[in-house]
Amino acid sequence: MFIENGFFPENKFWKYILGSILIILASTIGQIPFAVAVAVKAFSSGETYPTTNEAVMKFLSPNLTLFLLLLSFAFGFAAIILVVRFFHKQTLLSVTTSRAKVDWGRIFFAFFVWAIFTVGSTVALYYSTPENFTWNFKPFPFMILAIIGILLIPIQTSTEEYVFRGYLMQGFAVLAKNRWFPLVMTSVIFGTMHIANPEVEKMGYVVLVYYIGTGLFLGVITLMDEGMELALGFHAANNLVTALLVTSDWSAFQTDSVLKDVSTPSVGFEILTPIIIIFPLLLFIFSKKYNWTNWREKLTGNIVSEESTQNSESHE
Repeated sequence: MFIENGFFPENKFWKYILGSILIILASTIGQIPFAVAVAVKAFSSGETYPTTNEAVMKFLSPNLTLFLLLLSFAFGFAAIILVVRFFHKQTLLSVTTSRAKVDWGRIFFAFFVWAIFTVGSTVALYYSTPENFTWNFKPFPFMILAIIGILLIPIQTSTEEYVFRGYLMQGFAVLAKNRWFPLVMTSVIFGTMHIANPEVEKMGYVVLVYYIGTGLFLGVITLMDEGMELALGFHAANNLVTALLVTSDWSAFQTDSVLKDVSTPSVGFEILTPIIIIFPLLLFIFSKKYNWTNWREKLTGNIVSEESTQNSESHE
């Protein structure tokens, strides 16, 4: 089973702590090109070096900023592969799925389901409240955005999924020997990792409810489906389609998208809608398609490793 793939005698929880530090270090190194690009422009143009996160995000062109931001995730993804392979002596497949090979059909199914929903809801919102949007489409910048997005956003989202729904999910399972603790911990950490996003600054910490709820949803579909494929597809669709369709002055990604949201950010029922309506509907769709059963055991049950079983039998 997927979450038990990290269970073997040499794989201790301290390794996951050290491995996480190495992955964070690699991602930090990957941010150096962005810092260098900002410094070079400030020096060459004579402009004042930006001192706030918002100013930094707007200092370079949107496409260059996006490219350099996403580049750090490529460093992080490479670190995940190395840490899993050489530190934990596991294959990347073992932190991806319990299946004999990655099920690309599951990835594409989740991707297209969420992409269709995102496009449909955005179009509906645009026509119902057109005053909240301006047309932002410029063919050449959009083409560059599409190339960057298609190539790098799946790397960004896959890096996050491998860290939270793969690597740390198995790591917390090694520590707790159950399923509910990894599910809760990875969801909370995933949500709070977004605390620096500009959306949180504009709308308040209540937005973290959405991020934690999204992490919980991704964790549930990973545990129920015995693999990360659905989470990989969903997350890629969410970030890629959103980056192509809508941008705003207060979103995490400033892009040359089709539309720009010019409304004043506020917190309302829309924060809870995905968590209490949309995500449960997706769970229903996935569960019916993939015949999920035994929900309580898969989400909250204890884990008995082969090592523990062997020790118990030796004392009988």
